[in-house]
Amino acid sequence: MAQQSSTNPSSQTFLGRIGNNASQDATNNRDLYLKLFSGEMFTGFQRETIARDLVMKRTLTNGKSLQFIYTGRTSAEYHTPGNSILGNSDKTPPVAEKTITVDDLLISSAFVYELDETLAHYELRGEISKKIGYALAQKYDRLIFRAIAKGARQASPVSLSNFVEPGGTQIQVGAGSNADDALDSAKLVTAFYDAAAALDEKGVSDDGRVAVLNPRQYYALIQEAGSNGLINRDVQGTALQSGNGVIEIAGIKIYKSMNAPFFSKYGTKYAPSSGASAATDLDTVDPGNTGSFVSESIETATTVTGNNYGPRQNYGAASNFANTCGLIFQREAAGVVETIGPQVQVTSGDVSVVYQGDVILGRLAMGADYVNPAACVELFAGTTTKPAAFS
Repeated sequence: MAQQSSTNPSSQTFLGRIGNNASQDATNNRDLYLKLFSGEMFTGFQRETIARDLVMKRTLTNGKSLQFIYTGRTSAEYHTPGNSILGNSDKTPPVAEKTITVDDLLISSAFVYELDETLAHYELRGEISKKIGYALAQKYDRLIFRAIAKGARQASPVSLSNFVEPGGTQIQVGAGSNADDALDSAKLVTAFYDAAAALDEKGVSDDGRVAVLNPRQYYALIQEAGSNGLINRDVQGTALQSGNGVIEIAGIKIYKSMNAPFFSKYGTKYAPSSGASAATDLDTVDPGNTGSFVSESIETATTVTGNNYGPRQNYGAASNFANTCGLIFQREAAGVVETIGPQVQVTSGDVSVVYQGDVILGRLAMGADYVNPAACVELFAGTTTKPAAFS
């Protein structure tokens, strides 16, 4: 029978404990661990997410939903002396509320067996916490990008008689029915200028305009940078080598992401081995050994009801993004509501004793939807028919 030491451990220094005199209760025993894991997870989350800072974000402390106010444009008119001023005669500006409900809890977790951790010669928990942050960020960005694509297909939420506000914009990359137009740099540049003009015409501020493309589109633009003047020739060599050569086009800052909808996949889509369709399949060759997490199919994320758990907004399904190949938007395009920001929880005490290990849990509660459709632009290719709206 194994011998258990009866030595009073109060004078010993314990790894993960704040101060040598910290008590052995479950709370103090892992205070330092929790801070370290939270830092690693949040670092991973911040590193991977790009959408969080590109749209309107609000924190909800009580309740399940939050309203974003959308106000339309108004007009100016001459005053007739002696008449009372009771607001514009055309009843402008129109006002509407956009309610965004928080989806159910998003979690990512891992069990760390204590013996595995003891035998490992590397810091296991920090790496796991970082990957948990990546997983939450991935889901976060995907939902926001899908909401923006949805908004690009919508009419304005407010309108008055003879005073209709502009809605979303959908721009075809190319002019035919070839999905490979999405990777043609010249056609992408043309689409960017069309999008910028549309945003100008619809009165959308040029402050905070961004685009999200997949990596192959981004690098296709860089390859043609020398001939299309997108990069200053004096710094072209450095820019091309770093892979960050194209900073913006038409005042639109460009980001690359593997979480944006792209022909019913996330990030990229490879040519199928057989039965290819020119309208929805590309000639991009699978480089091999891509694993299970590259070119993932878009999952169905439609509104759940009753005792089911999942999204409380309709983010659509793969079929809704069959020809989507990029997004251009301004920060008013979408709103995100967080009731639980990205955070970590770690088991301790009796639970750790019983299972001889700990569960590291990352969690997040958020919801996203479009707010101002006029600030949303969806790029599509492979068809001359604009992708249909869904709600």
